[in-house]
Amino acid sequence: MKSGMQALSLTAVLAMAMAVPAQAQFGGLLRSTPRSSGKTATGCDDSAGKAAGRSVIGGVLGGLASRAGLPSFLPVPEVAGLLTDAIACKLEPKEQKQAADATLEATRGEEVGSTSTWTSETRQNVSGTSTVVGKTQLADGSTCMNVNDVIIVEGEETTVSKRMCKKPGAARYEIAQA
Repeated sequence: MKSGMQALSLTAVLAMAMAVPAQAQFGGLLRSTPRSSGKTATGCDDSAGKAAGRSVIGGVLGGLASRAGLPSFLPVPEVAGLLTDAIACKLEPKEQKQAADATLEATRGEEVGSTSTWTSETRQNVSGTSTVVGKTQLADGSTCMNVNDVIIVEGEETTVSKRMCKKPGAARYEIAQA
């Protein structure tokens, strides 16, 4: 009877511990205060360069995630003015450059309907398109285009509309600040 009560007590304690998120169970170990999820509004991880303890734990968890096939990418600086975070965060760095090149190609002709496609050189089932869907001339002489980016990663489609502008004398279009 006593061993049955001990087993029941142990089961209850384990059930309660499993129902509580790991952060709540082990949060006191690193003596950190609760904070946001570490994701930006677009879903990218914004915790790069934070505390060493989180970095070590993140490395371990990131390694486990990559072995499980889960992506965790950050935008590379070269594509900052051409891709939105919502697109860049789902692509590997080489794919980000391919997507940025497609955007450059689509906007280079400055024609509505201009489309450029790309297929990943590093992963199967990853591709995308950039299509110019609108064009306007601003009073200051700038030209702006509405561009739709569509990417497909492992069957999951992500579509983002962005406004890109080119000031008089500028070499290329870049994402307009809101």
